[in-house]
Amino acid sequence: MYYLCKDCIYTDFFMAKKDNNDFSIIDDLGLSADINEQRHQVIPIIAGNDDDTIESVELPEVLPILTLRSSVLFPGAITPITVGREKSIALVRAVQADNGLLGAVLQRNAEIETPTPDDMYRIGTAARILKILEMPNGNLTVILSGLEKIEVGEYISTEPFFKARVTPLLDATPDKNSVEFDALVESIRDVALNIINTSPSMPKEASFAIKNIDSHRGIVNFICSNLDFSDDDRQMLLEAPGLLARSRKLLEILIREQQLLEIKQDIQGKVKQEIDKQQRDYYLQQQMRTIQQELGEDEDGDIARLREAAKDKKWSDATKAMFEKELSKLERLNPAVAEYSVQMTYLQLVVDLPWEEYTEDNLDLKCAREQLDADHFGLEEVKERILEHLAVIKLKGDLKSPIICLYGPPGVGKTSLGKSVATALGRKFGRIALGGLHDEAEIRGHRRTYIGAMPGRIIETIKRCGSSNPVIILDEVDKLTVSNHGDPSSALLEVLDPEQNTTFHDNYLDMEYDLSKVLFIATANDISAVNPALRDRMELINIPGYILEDKVEIAERHLVHKQCETHGLSDEQMVVDRDMMRKIISEYTRESGVRSLDKHLAKLARARAKSIAFEEEFSPAFTAEEITKILGKPKFLNDEYEIKDMVGVVTGLAWTQVGGDILYIESILTPGKGKLSLTGSLGDVMKESATIAYEWVKAHYKEYGINEEVFEKFDLNIHVPEGATPKDGPSAGITMITSIMSTYTGRKVKERIAMTGETTLRGRVLPIGGVKEKILAAKRAGIHTILLPEENRKDVEEITADYIEGLTFHYVRTNEQVLELALE
Repeated sequence: MYYLCKDCIYTDFFMAKKDNNDFSIIDDLGLSADINEQRHQVIPIIAGNDDDTIESVELPEVLPILTLRSSVLFPGAITPITVGREKSIALVRAVQADNGLLGAVLQRNAEIETPTPDDMYRIGTAARILKILEMPNGNLTVILSGLEKIEVGEYISTEPFFKARVTPLLDATPDKNSVEFDALVESIRDVALNIINTSPSMPKEASFAIKNIDSHRGIVNFICSNLDFSDDDRQMLLEAPGLLARSRKLLEILIREQQLLEIKQDIQGKVKQEIDKQQRDYYLQQQMRTIQQELGEDEDGDIARLREAAKDKKWSDATKAMFEKELSKLERLNPAVAEYSVQMTYLQLVVDLPWEEYTEDNLDLKCAREQLDADHFGLEEVKERILEHLAVIKLKGDLKSPIICLYGPPGVGKTSLGKSVATALGRKFGRIALGGLHDEAEIRGHRRTYIGAMPGRIIETIKRCGSSNPVIILDEVDKLTVSNHGDPSSALLEVLDPEQNTTFHDNYLDMEYDLSKVLFIATANDISAVNPALRDRMELINIPGYILEDKVEIAERHLVHKQCETHGLSDEQMVVDRDMMRKIISEYTRESGVRSLDKHLAKLARARAKSIAFEEEFSPAFTAEEITKILGKPKFLNDEYEIKDMVGVVTGLAWTQVGGDILYIESILTPGKGKLSLTGSLGDVMKESATIAYEWVKAHYKEYGINEEVFEKFDLNIHVPEGATPKDGPSAGITMITSIMSTYTGRKVKERIAMTGETTLRGRVLPIGGVKEKILAAKRAGIHTILLPEENRKDVEEITADYIEGLTFHYVRTNEQVLELALE
């Protein structure tokens, strides 16, 4: 047997010293602790040079099985194995005391601390223990000599260690005269030597062993044992059916490893060349700069372009001084370093910004009104505010731009209105989507010390617009969110404060920029979700929604023509008259805006385009049958008033994010003990309103002729239909009182009457919000009479007469007035 270590060979546990490639026996001392201390340098070597010298042993039917965590033992190889698990230590000591034979099997996952039979491969190697070395840490190092390949069958015991039935698997040996096998072995030897000589991690003494092993079997198994392969590859080599198959697979793996090694060396060489090139370029750049300075040509093309662009800038002295400082810093940088491109990007932004560059406002007020009217139907309050702004500019010549916030349900034209304002003013237009924004740096920018730093969206939009007085839409300002990266709504406080935005500071720009001439228009659906401090800085304009007539006008003026253009139709090929438009609006949409209406018109346009493409006959005007066929059955018939001559059912008015809606409050008495139950997915506030209404009715039962015993013998159930839809808010208070009183007294609710208002235990009716949206919902549903709190009278007076035409309003202060007006 041979054991090779850095500069020593051990022969049958005799140590031989290498001296000028000659070996002489030094001492009979076995594998000493000194060698074990350097076991990472020990290379297991084949037991002999001839195939016949491998120990032939008659294996017993059952062998102890030693699980190997990350090593594969090959027949004929001598390998040191570190044993640390208690079960493995017990196995080694028991085997040493017996015949010294065991089976060495690799476990499939090295991370498993206590493997089971299913966690181990079925093919392993029978081995004999040659030597056991006690380690200082309590582990054992066992020198194993591989005998022959085995297949592990049934495990007959697992304690105190594994024992299993094994079947010897003899590796088929090719014919000694096989030319193919000889060629394979020589190729394996050459490639292995090349890998050892090339790889810095392989000990060079291994090449000595490879050169001196004459046995074909020995050389193959030695290389399988010692070269740096994965455990999966080693196991696959061990399981190969015969020596020829193993040799083929080994050559394939060696060639793959050689190619990987060559690629690694190539990459390392390129990196070294790149570093050398950078050093060379830096040296040449320094020389070039010195020559240019001598010739008076010390500016390269990029710096020259920046200086040329800076000449025409209308910036302040402080901005100019900062630019010159940053430019001089750029000149001192080597263009090959990463910081050069960062500095160049920053300076490019500085010269691209429109410092004190403004577009001239169009002060023709009549023209501006015509533009606003042409783009949007209605929205008179917004248009008047814009025209007022233009009028002051025309008279005074200068005015800080107002901060306008348009709030209302989706689809009413808040965002598109900003573009119309920009067109009317003759200004550039920019839009910033704030929905879901959670990082303060998106507004103020990142500091340039961070990798990948960028300016904030405000500065980026102004740069894109190319002027310092654009119209910028801050879309969905109520959708800003707070995170660990800061509060974007707080960052907007500086942007939207006319007293502060003259000196807006962007972290990336690191200079003050004047935003006072920018006309900011914010949009929101739910104004209550906006930061109160931010809300205080804006001029709020409510856009509640459109009535049916408004939607018909918008569809005829804008939407139908838009869909014709989008789908390649002429206006004559798609005609939707007013009656059909009313049918679409009332039966297929339920919204304050026109977004859903636009989608349905697009569906009609696609159907008409299909008819034209298939050369089918059609009438330009859509009929009711065609609309039903294309859009399907009507979807929204249930918001029509549908109660009549009913006790305990009252129509209430509600506000939602998509506009107003009607809802029914129902109550009924059932035999019980006077318990109040609430159903319909009600929120806490609405439950409290129901409790207040119930207690108020109980407190005033004598005034309305209610028998006192009814409160003790009957339970009251209050239900709000559409139970899957969550509902909350205090404005259903008077509606619940009316429903409860109707149920207890048996008096019917007057026909086509609706109401909304909060109530108190004292019977006062408090004001509510969303008045216009609720009135529009009532009108859509065919309501004729509406009860509102007295303090909401001013809200109704601000509504255009067209919106409330055909409606009768009663303003109430107390619950008694409500019941007098609502009950028959």
